[in-house]
Amino acid sequence: MSKFGVHSEVGKLRKVIVHRPGLEMRRLTPSNCKELLFDDVIWTHKAQQDHDIFGKLMREDYDIEVMYIHELLEDVVSTDEGRAYILDRKLTPYDVGVGGAVELRAWMDEMPAPELVMHLVGGLTMSELPDDIFPISQEAYGANEFVLPPLPNHLFTRDSSSWIYNGVTINPMFWTARRKESIHLSAIYKYHPEFQDGKFNIWWGDPDVDYGNAMIEGGDVMPVGNGVVLIGMGERTTYQAVGLLAQQLFKHEAATHVLAARMPRDRASMHLDTIFTFCDRDLVTIYEQVINRIQPISYRPAKNGMLDVSVESKGWLEAVRDAMKLKKLRTISTGGNDFDQEREQWDDGNNVVALEPGVVVAYDRNEWTNAKLKDAGVTVLTIPGSELGRGRGGGHCMTCPVLRDPI
Repeated sequence: MSKFGVHSEVGKLRKVIVHRPGLEMRRLTPSNCKELLFDDVIWTHKAQQDHDIFGKLMREDYDIEVMYIHELLEDVVSTDEGRAYILDRKLTPYDVGVGGAVELRAWMDEMPAPELVMHLVGGLTMSELPDDIFPISQEAYGANEFVLPPLPNHLFTRDSSSWIYNGVTINPMFWTARRKESIHLSAIYKYHPEFQDGKFNIWWGDPDVDYGNAMIEGGDVMPVGNGVVLIGMGERTTYQAVGLLAQQLFKHEAATHVLAARMPRDRASMHLDTIFTFCDRDLVTIYEQVINRIQPISYRPAKNGMLDVSVESKGWLEAVRDAMKLKKLRTISTGGNDFDQEREQWDDGNNVVALEPGVVVAYDRNEWTNAKLKDAGVTVLTIPGSELGRGRGGGHCMTCPVLRDPI
């Protein structure tokens, strides 16, 4: 079996990258949480306990290899090349000032790997610097000023890289608060022993390239099998990125059809997986209020590396059914009425992750949706969601599958 490759949304999950909440979550305050893309502050200790339940369920009950961002990064920065790759890109004069690029770099170069990773993900404040680094800046800007901003959205490992069949994209993301995450994933794929000699392709994406308006996040990307890839175009993924990615996939004969979902650019359709998630081979959860407003757009390969782009005359669900060559696509709408739909949409009722066909992990608080899934024959494994869900993401968002079987 190949060590890497994601060939469906619901085939047996074998390897996955996740991130356990840490210092970065304790950095969230009522005054900065919105800027860091969270709706509220998080009780970090409880979030860690709940995330441990999630990881243990996958690892012990379903024999999934669960890899943690902080552990992978510790291995990377234990090598000279890996440490230099990350620090070269995070401690630039544009990010930390002229002095920081020299003095801060020298100090962090000597940090033990666990401490360095804690600050790469959790951020670094003026008060945490040695007295001989930035003494004037500490006095001028205050002890709580961030020298390195925290990256609390690392929790949602789905977004910064996307495995599509036998390759991966390293994603240029929409919001500034998330863009440094891709540096970490790029370093992991380049320098971690698990990936360094792996036989996989990097389809698209490089943290050193300015992609302009071409932005994409993994919550919008779904390789559903047989050469078909679904990609949402909503709040955070742009048509420029979809076209470029489709072109690369077709060039390498990795896909035959990219079906894009042009969604309203609003919070309710942040990512495709917040309104539409596979639970079984032919069963999806949907948030009808947005699903009914999607315009499907098909991308197929054309001559000379160009794209054949066509606007579908059918609705999203019909377009997905036909692309996947299904006789029927069964649906479960989150919530029993308009109020329930809005609430369970906000609580990530549409963001379950499949561990194998017909087995999903969901938040315990989405009782109505979970009951409907069980009625449809789905095994629903619940985890606590009161803290983990405050960033608007469920099990699908919190997992980056690295190896998943076809269906």
